[in-house]
Amino acid sequence: SLPAKLINGGIAGLIGVTCVFPIDLAKTRLQNQQNGQRMYTSMSDCLIKTIRSEGYFGMYRGAAVNLTLVTPEKAIKLAANDFFRHHLSKDGKKLTLLREMLAGCGAGTCQVIVTTPMEMLKIQLQDAGRIAAQKKLMAAQAQLSSSAAGAAEPVVETRTTAMQITRELLRSKGIAGLYKGLGATLLRDVPFSIVYFPLFANLNKLGQKDPNVKAPFYVSFLSGCVAGSMAAVAVNPCDVIKTRLQSLQRGVNEDTYSGILDCTKKIWQKEGPMAFLKGAYCRALVIAPLFGIAQVVYFIGIAEFLLDMLPKHRA
Repeated sequence: SLPAKLINGGIAGLIGVTCVFPIDLAKTRLQNQQNGQRMYTSMSDCLIKTIRSEGYFGMYRGAAVNLTLVTPEKAIKLAANDFFRHHLSKDGKKLTLLREMLAGCGAGTCQVIVTTPMEMLKIQLQDAGRIAAQKKLMAAQAQLSSSAAGAAEPVVETRTTAMQITRELLRSKGIAGLYKGLGATLLRDVPFSIVYFPLFANLNKLGQKDPNVKAPFYVSFLSGCVAGSMAAVAVNPCDVIKTRLQSLQRGVNEDTYSGILDCTKKIWQKEGPMAFLKGAYCRALVIAPLFGIAQVVYFIGIAEFLLDMLPKHRA
């Protein structure tokens, strides 16, 4: 049922995000830093420096936005894929690969309604620590090079919240402000879903002894991990472009971009083609367990159990 699908998708998203959010924060910071001022050399270096400068909970900056919106996002994504697969199947026959890809395309297109503003807000909060650390480093270097002691003013980070960012964007740009980078989000999420859902469905079928019986939970988990990580790496260049376009603040000497083509051109010319793979292994580490957990929860059907218990509880 649709309520069960929505609940399953929501539970899956909450569990997954809680487990992998620090890695996602590292991915955002690695993707956003440009050659002018590199703060982090790797995922582990980023996480260690984040803990030292911002504390343990610094790794979860922006998590509240994700935890709030990941439920409708995952619910829409998984339920939409099932909806399109059902309507594209003919008389219950097995879907062709093309129809599976079309179903994934539909799911990816539907989810950006929630994904774009969620990613927009999350990126601002995740990257704020990197920008603040960069400014502090530049201030310290300026103070050391200055002949007059105390000439440079200490940099104090002003922490903003998701609500403050939302209000400012709505005030200055309207609802369109929350959908900055919509084209890049579509460019990432539609191909991701086209790759992920058919790949997961076919990998999951390999573990089914009987077509009418669900695959064991570990098969669904591994299928979700493999399909998710492969799809994530495949669309990572689009994710880099999306992250850069959605960042409202820039670090010292970092480029600004007017659109997808301008961003692609500047990254290629100034940072080289390998820059499009920044954070790829982080993204694979995030997406693999995220979608593995999502598919296990979704296929086990926790929501069906909860919904079945409601009438009994009332009785």
